[in-house]
Amino acid sequence: MTSDLDRLPDLDAYLARIGWSGERRPTADVLRSVHRAHALGIPFENLEPVLGSAPSLAIADLEAKLVRGGRGGYCYEHNTLLAAALTALGFRITLLCARVVVGAGPGDVRPRTHMLMLAGVPGEPTPYVADVGFGSIGALLEPVPLAAGAEVADTPRRHRLVNTPHDGPLAQWELQAHTPDGAWESQYAFTVEPFEAPDYEVINWHIATNPRSPFSRRVYAQRTTPDAHLSLTGRTLTLTAPDGTREERELANGDEVLHVLAADFGVRLPPGTRLPE
Repeated sequence: MTSDLDRLPDLDAYLARIGWSGERRPTADVLRSVHRAHALGIPFENLEPVLGSAPSLAIADLEAKLVRGGRGGYCYEHNTLLAAALTALGFRITLLCARVVVGAGPGDVRPRTHMLMLAGVPGEPTPYVADVGFGSIGALLEPVPLAAGAEVADTPRRHRLVNTPHDGPLAQWELQAHTPDGAWESQYAFTVEPFEAPDYEVINWHIATNPRSPFSRRVYAQRTTPDAHLSLTGRTLTLTAPDGTREERELANGDEVLHVLAADFGVRLPPGTRLPE
């Protein structure tokens, strides 16, 4: 497994940001609790691409933005930050890339663009799939062991991993989320081929700047709390309760979007920021 990743320079500030305190040892319990605290503590948002730039993935810049700046980020930012924090705590991290399948139509083949990781716990033979950057209500709140049929009750959610057929030498894994109506919904598929930081620099640039990328065209924000999931897609604000009931409303304009981002998501942009109409 990859072991030469950057360590988070200011681990104290990161743990304070996510509201986590505990014994700093690389155990399964610490992995679960840090993962959950991060997922609940830092929102998902793509404001840099919407405003015309690709966010930096340098650790110092991620600390300035997500830890000290009160901002969120999207998958490459969240998971680069988590990987650095877990490395500092003594976990062994392998970075991976997944093909998002939720919402895809029959026969659609999407590129592998979603960042996730394996976290190895010393003394345990099976690593865990860790991912705090999937901007969806189907996202993991706690890591799941990399084993066929493994399930995690990451309350109020539930997830499992299954193997799915594909053309390739490595086994393909699929993360599935349990829906309120009792079905398992596929989220993304991946293999355990390691990816490196330069791979994500290329993918990040493509996702942030390609005019056909959904992340460059409209605002996406997600915030999960123990009681609900809040999402903003363009100007549509959706509150989803644990039982699956939803409330939606349309925001009037970019100014209201900025207000909601600050008040409800904790994402505050510099004064004078204007969103594209």
